[in-house]
Amino acid sequence: MTAEAHLQGVEISAAQFFEIWHHYDSDGNGYMDGKELQNFIQELQQARKKAGLDLTPEMKAFVDQYGKTTDGKIGIVELAQILPTEENFLLFFRCQQLKSSEDFMQTWRKYDSDHSGFIDSEELKSFLKDLLQKANKQIEDSKLTEYTEIMLRMFDANNDGKLELTELARLLPVQENFLIKFQGVKMCAKEFNKAFEMYDQDGNGYIDENELDALLKDLCEKNKKELDINNLATYKKSIMALSDGGKLYRAELALILCAEEN
Repeated sequence: MTAEAHLQGVEISAAQFFEIWHHYDSDGNGYMDGKELQNFIQELQQARKKAGLDLTPEMKAFVDQYGKTTDGKIGIVELAQILPTEENFLLFFRCQQLKSSEDFMQTWRKYDSDHSGFIDSEELKSFLKDLLQKANKQIEDSKLTEYTEIMLRMFDANNDGKLELTELARLLPVQENFLIKFQGVKMCAKEFNKAFEMYDQDGNGYIDENELDALLKDLCEKNKKELDINNLATYKKSIMALSDGGKLYRAELALILCAEEN
């Protein structure tokens, strides 16, 4: 079955949801925007009509919001709000724990248990299992493994079998994902190390909240197109959620500001 045919379904499986996303995010940038979004809306309406199904209220609201604009942008979370996907899989995209960037950062710290800067398949499986348990849902281990594999395929943009911070952050609604803004201001390792040493003013090996404040103010000044200084408090709060008792070490700050070098 094609992605368009999946849109005709009364209920969409986790695997079909992945195929739909993969098909319409044709440039693979992790979002549906511009022509991709317009194609999706058009084909969603056609598929529902072909199947003899009305648009659901959620679909109607979505079409009203994005159907007449060419500058709309949605992520996986927004898509999950409108497609009739199997309930347990949807819980991952409707998680109350992941409603803000700060919540997400705290969650990342917990599940990147070895502080590698990545979440591997076992750490991801543990994360998904906990989300289901908090929602009082029990599923078989084989189903959990299936969900883990699908999520890995869905979010692992560079296909290295593990998830970086920015990849897993696509579990956040687009408007909440401040990491999108920081993609355009990342530095090479040499620049990042120089900046870290400059703003670690007392040379104690970590950056505290005041030092981070100074760093972010300068970044906002230099990158006005990408970063809004009016959101500085939000940026700071979210990034400090990665800290260890108020101490933001080089490896944690690198997740936000250091570009991966191949």
